[in-house]
Amino acid sequence: MRFLTHRRGFDDLSEQEILALAISSEEDDARIYRSYAERLRSDYPETASVFDGMAAEEDTHRASLIGLHQKRFGDVIPLIRREHVAGYYARRPVWLVENLSLEKIREEAAAMERDAERFYLSAAQRSSDAGTRKLLGDLAAAEAEHQNAAENMTSGLSDEALGDEEATEKRQFLLTWVQPGLAGLMDGSVSTLAPIFATAFATQDTWTTFLVGLAASVGAGISMGFTEAASDDGQLSGRGSPWKRGFASGIMTTLGGLGHALPYLIPDFWTATTLALIIVFVELWAIAWIQNKFMDTPFWRATFQVVVGGALVFAAGALIGSG
Repeated sequence: MRFLTHRRGFDDLSEQEILALAISSEEDDARIYRSYAERLRSDYPETASVFDGMAAEEDTHRASLIGLHQKRFGDVIPLIRREHVAGYYARRPVWLVENLSLEKIREEAAAMERDAERFYLSAAQRSSDAGTRKLLGDLAAAEAEHQNAAENMTSGLSDEALGDEEATEKRQFLLTWVQPGLAGLMDGSVSTLAPIFATAFATQDTWTTFLVGLAASVGAGISMGFTEAASDDGQLSGRGSPWKRGFASGIMTTLGGLGHALPYLIPDFWTATTLALIIVFVELWAIAWIQNKFMDTPFWRATFQVVVGGALVFAAGALIGSG
């Protein structure tokens, strides 16, 4: 189906165009590795230095390819890039990988090297020139070594560096996902208790109670999500992407409120209310467990704070609805 696109097939490329494609690919990969290194340098300095070294090796490969091209075809290198070739491996735009975890970045680097190795092996088979074939084969072997290095990147780091990187990654996970998600879950679970149970006891109409709970949960989720995203861009605080934090906070707020609103889809009022109270109990204990597990809050202190706070809000809603 290549006739439907403007891209060339790999089998249609001349040896000069294959060399030009390899040169541009090495340039792109070196830039990507340097962007990884720059992104990781402040928090993961030893891993950043590994990516600096990989970028320098890609520069060496590029220089060897340019030298071969000058020897065989002259100084003018055709402009051909990976997006011009049908079926050629693609690279993710850098802005799509900026927020990847450290482990995902390592996996991405290993995949890059696998793609490059396959390209050089295929290109070497296409070449009829002995010198070109040798260089491409050597580069395939070098990319295979890079792949092993990327897959086993942690083996080259000191125990202290590994410990520091693991601690930094855990801290980033807590700041970006757990902390805003926990705040949202607490807000959704506790703040919606009053309107839901006030409506329940005032009307004893399960459908009306469900609609109020749904509106309160969704509204609170939207409010919390936008508030979290807008309150801190993460640049100075190091809390990570504001959109990730906003989604975590908004979704967990909504889920926290829906947990005890959904039982009111049951037509029988007392059955729905009993089930809602059980779910509230589970929600509050889950919040206390998360605080203890991820935020190192003593369990009984977390339990006291959450359960007492939830009980007060529930009592306020029940009293207002009964009155």
